[in-house]
Amino acid sequence: MTGLLTTEEYKAIAAELSLPNQAFIDGRFRPAASGATFPSVNPATGDTLAEIAACGAADVDVAVAKARDAFAEGRWSRQSPAARKAVLIRLAKLMTRNARELAVMESLDSGKTIFDCETVDVPEAISCLIWHAELIDKIYDQVAPASEDHIALVLREPVGVVGLVLPWNFPLLMLAWKIGPALAAGCSVVVKPAEETSLTALRLAELAMEAGLPRGVLNVVTGTGPEVGEPLGRHMDVDALSFTGSTETGRRFLRYAAESNLKEVTLELGGKNPAVVLDDAEELDRVAAHVVNGAFWNMGENCSATSRLIVQAGVRDALLARIMAHLRDWPMGDPLNPETRIGALVSPEHYSKVCSYLGTDAQILSGGKAEDGFVEPTLLAVAPEAKQAREEIFGPVLSVITVETADQALALANDTEYGLAASLFTSNIKRALRGARAIQAGTVTVNCYGEGDISTPFGGFKSSGFGGRDNGIHAHDQYTRIKTIWVDLSDTTEEVVG
Repeated sequence: MTGLLTTEEYKAIAAELSLPNQAFIDGRFRPAASGATFPSVNPATGDTLAEIAACGAADVDVAVAKARDAFAEGRWSRQSPAARKAVLIRLAKLMTRNARELAVMESLDSGKTIFDCETVDVPEAISCLIWHAELIDKIYDQVAPASEDHIALVLREPVGVVGLVLPWNFPLLMLAWKIGPALAAGCSVVVKPAEETSLTALRLAELAMEAGLPRGVLNVVTGTGPEVGEPLGRHMDVDALSFTGSTETGRRFLRYAAESNLKEVTLELGGKNPAVVLDDAEELDRVAAHVVNGAFWNMGENCSATSRLIVQAGVRDALLARIMAHLRDWPMGDPLNPETRIGALVSPEHYSKVCSYLGTDAQILSGGKAEDGFVEPTLLAVAPEAKQAREEIFGPVLSVITVETADQALALANDTEYGLAASLFTSNIKRALRGARAIQAGTVTVNCYGEGDISTPFGGFKSSGFGGRDNGIHAHDQYTRIKTIWVDLSDTTEEVVG
């Protein structure tokens, strides 16, 4: 991808886009069985982009049946690792060729800034698919130690038909996080994109067919949670399901599995992630840059967003001054303007939810303005028990909590139902490692904000996750099952005791 364009150039691309609007099942686009549709709305303007097929249980049944046919016939599941790898590499190349189209489509559909779509979401989605494609022929099975007369083979097999339920905050990237390892493993998948952001999933399915993915292997069923998500979660012929989204919805998928076929379920859920800044932290300007990026990247619509700043009193004022200086580099406005860093929140409902946390029960240190779906980066001074310090806001709101000691800071970091991510800033290496071990989170970064990279597993503790990890080799565990094959090599007949 080349350098960024101008706002006018992005708008010209947007005006020429052909937007997909039907479900993608068994290798082709098709309307919902009911003929119903729902609007896909640009959050920044309120304009309707397309009328999307509003699928239901009947459409889920067809998609699952086609995925099962593809899996049973071995169109993909029994292809060689090299053949599957080649198709996924071709898909990545097609995404690269169409990267700008995907970036503009993503920005229009979600309210995300074109800057993020061009520099983060699309390139990282492509890199994710390449990484898992390259891993296909590098994960070896095992031979367990048995005896001279036996061989014990421990094999990975694709789990079968997998349901993939996506969030709206990173539509294309989360799709890549899930289909990368699922397709690499040989599974067939049924994707349910968030109803707010269906466009890029549909376009990617079309590109996958062009890349040579057999029909029925990648299906995209659009619609609401009750009409598509629940039938997928309860389906008796879905072998596993991976969900990214809210903790409340994640609990539902566990119930759906328990009440149906006990399908394997992996959940990547919410977070209330702390950035702990101790009084020996060095280079406070750099610390401030990381805190601002962690809190306000993607408008704070990020499960690993830094939503709590827990700072020792000795450095609080100096750090806040630097944070406010860095906020000048985060202008709010038109998402198709490449200078914009804060776009529109994804929907009026979510905008109202975020605005409810800007009330008078918290001291506004900076920001606090909200209008027409946009909320500017906001710093709030709050008590540890305030709702802004305990509930997941999922918007550009950073709650600042002041403590006196390092022990208080670490205890407060863990005083939450969540445990997805955390950051710890200190110049003392022993403090850093002991603190990182003490913090109850799936990813702890030291002297930076981040999630690791594609090679490191991502997921949470407590109410932030269950059943597995995205990214890294560990992501393949969601989409494979382990089989033992025990071979008797003995050439004598012995009494069998059983």
